[in-house]
Amino acid sequence: MPFPEVTNGHDSSPAVKQVINDVPQTNAKHARHTYTFETLQESAQYLLDRVKIRPKIGIICGSGMGSLAESLMDKQYFPYEEIPHFPVSTVKGHTGQMVFGYLQGVPVMCMQGRFHYYEGYPLWKCSMPVRVMKLIGVTHLIATNAAGGLNPTYKVGDIMIMKDHVNMMGFAGNNPLQGPNDDRFGPRFPPMNKAYNALLRKIGRQVAEEMGISDIVHEGVYTCLGGPNFETVAELKMLRMVGVDAVGTLVIF
Repeated sequence: MPFPEVTNGHDSSPAVKQVINDVPQTNAKHARHTYTFETLQESAQYLLDRVKIRPKIGIICGSGMGSLAESLMDKQYFPYEEIPHFPVSTVKGHTGQMVFGYLQGVPVMCMQGRFHYYEGYPLWKCSMPVRVMKLIGVTHLIATNAAGGLNPTYKVGDIMIMKDHVNMMGFAGNNPLQGPNDDRFGPRFPPMNKAYNALLRKIGRQVAEEMGISDIVHEGVYTCLGGPNFETVAELKMLRMVGVDAVGTLVIF
């Protein structure tokens, strides 16, 4: 009987997959517990070998924001199923591809479609594209999503710049950084007191003022819940009591 590959004490044999109701399933007995650094290097190298640009900015296009990627110049598309080791987005409206190109002359890479916990993916798999972006050379990440506003001063269609978050799923012991830590990705215990860059938030507010939309742009606190169901009235009241301004089902990972 062949022995499984072991990485940091974890079985890293290829997962046995099947598809049920269009959702990828994994045989837990053989599933990897994390992506290794070398595995994600393969994903990054696949893309680097096929694009000439070297983006420093990564953009995650949330619900309703996929058209942003379509506005890029000199676009190159890479469906997730063609990128080694990538999951596949199963949510309607999430195209499921990585797009490289120029946004106002700036080289960027965009995720058209992301992965969610409620699709059946573990959080470490939901967040893996960000690590791939890092290995490609991205230094700044812009993540967008459609969220539910809890702050009574917010209106439908307003924009919230995240200044902090409450990790409710982390309170329940669910975190994408669980498991063996590879220092090449970052420290074992990353600080979160400056998770959202103050300078970039300031620039965002300045741009909103220049565009004449400062009245619909706010800074607030976000939280992420597992979904896919929406929250009960009691849950929303509780979140507002602890200072949450908007709620969704991902982004902070």
